[in-house]
Amino acid sequence: MSKKIVHVVGTGTIGEPLIGLLSDYKNELGIDEVTFNKRTPLRTDNSKVNSLIRRGARLVSDREAFEGFKELGNEPEFETVEAIDRASVVIDCTPSGVGHKNKNKYYHNFDHNTAGFIAQGSENGFGIPYARGINDSALVHGEDQFIQVVSCNTHNLSVLVNTLALKNEEPGNLTEGRFVMIRRANDISQGGDFIPSPEIGTHKNPKYGTHHAEDAANLFKTIGLDLNIFSSAMKINSQYMHVIQFNLRFKRAYTMNDIMDKINGNDLIATTEKRMTNQVFSFGRDQGHYGRILNQTVIPLPSLQLLTGGKELAGFCFTPQDGNSLLSSISAASWLMYPNSYEQKIQALSNLFFKEI
Repeated sequence: MSKKIVHVVGTGTIGEPLIGLLSDYKNELGIDEVTFNKRTPLRTDNSKVNSLIRRGARLVSDREAFEGFKELGNEPEFETVEAIDRASVVIDCTPSGVGHKNKNKYYHNFDHNTAGFIAQGSENGFGIPYARGINDSALVHGEDQFIQVVSCNTHNLSVLVNTLALKNEEPGNLTEGRFVMIRRANDISQGGDFIPSPEIGTHKNPKYGTHHAEDAANLFKTIGLDLNIFSSAMKINSQYMHVIQFNLRFKRAYTMNDIMDKINGNDLIATTEKRMTNQVFSFGRDQGHYGRILNQTVIPLPSLQLLTGGKELAGFCFTPQDGNSLLSSISAASWLMYPNSYEQKIQALSNLFFKEI
């Protein structure tokens, strides 16, 4: 059996914790080796690179950057193209647009042994959109070599719709879904793009509003569903967590016990009595792996309210930032390597999920 090697491109807000998570759980996930590509040798990032290497990951870069890394005390073990060629799966975690450039430059242009390539939420069109637990049935081994893990907010919106309106229900049970995406300004690790005050977004899509509902709709189309959903967005001057205000309308009526049974039946959903994002964020910082909550959403129970005789549900939820994208990235990678047993292998991460926060 050939070695199972996962190669991660990029060491940013998704790449760094993903490399660490894969390195920490590689034996349980059936991974022999984790490699990661760091393009630019920076002294400010040297501590991060050293930490990832200590965890067992192997450094990769372009040949012309080798000397710069040597000056910082680290010599890359493989060159970029060599690392891609020897990898079983490549997970691209580069900034928006770079994934497509890498696809055109590297992933299509030579004969390699790689089973598949995965990109993140900003890379629309890279491959089939995917979210763990939503459209696993749409993946076809041998055909879906390119996979796009949807964004953190798309994960959140989708798990709400799937759990509360679609799963174990008659077709057409969701009559309407409306969402307001209240987005943080930037990640706490980022030095730019902070804003001085709340900023509203515009509705660029006449059917779906913002790209969040459009991306979720495209995700569900992979399993044959065409949903009536619409999203608006705004950005606030916070670095903690995204928040979604949602309103779901159903064909049939529910009681609050029905709603709670649905929520409690999905281990990808966490609940909380907390109402402030800093408190939920702090819990993830203290209790999560690399400070991340891997659940797809966190629902504050005090926000839930049934309306119109139980046929409408209003509420808020918190988005666990890139945590839900990390889970789907690992799930997609495991599926590419172990299509018949990936469900069992990713259960190794079950201890990183929370029912209550």
